[in-house]
Amino acid sequence: MIKKVDHIGIAVNSLEQTLPFYTDVLKLSLLGIEEVDSQKVKVAFLKAGEIKIELLEPTTEESPIAAFIAKRGEGIHHIALGVTSIEERIADIKEHGIKMIDDQPRLGARGAQIAFMHPKSTAGVLFELCEKKGMKG
Repeated sequence: MIKKVDHIGIAVNSLEQTLPFYTDVLKLSLLGIEEVDSQKVKVAFLKAGEIKIELLEPTTEESPIAAFIAKRGEGIHHIALGVTSIEERIADIKEHGIKMIDDQPRLGARGAQIAFMHPKSTAGVLFELCEKKGMKG
């Protein structure tokens, strides 16, 4: 079941340059920064009411985020939907003819299990399924 929009992922060239806009101008609370080596990104999570904003900075030129920025520029990368039973959600989505980038969940930021739907199946929007077991928000 989809519980909520968990976060909106935004691709940026530099967390150092971008964070002051979110923290100083928008006055959003920084929840933390971490590197996700498997995705070759450094992420910052900010609290924006009931959802979070995830800023994604590539750590290498081979990062999918680096490729995204090179092709489209900085901006909204994905919308993450908080779910329960991610494996069941993947199976259900596939039964409805939606192509998945990830047929099996994988480890994402903050210990979440994640899986992405292919944007060619979702009218050009990259959706992430996100299950956080034993974690608040």
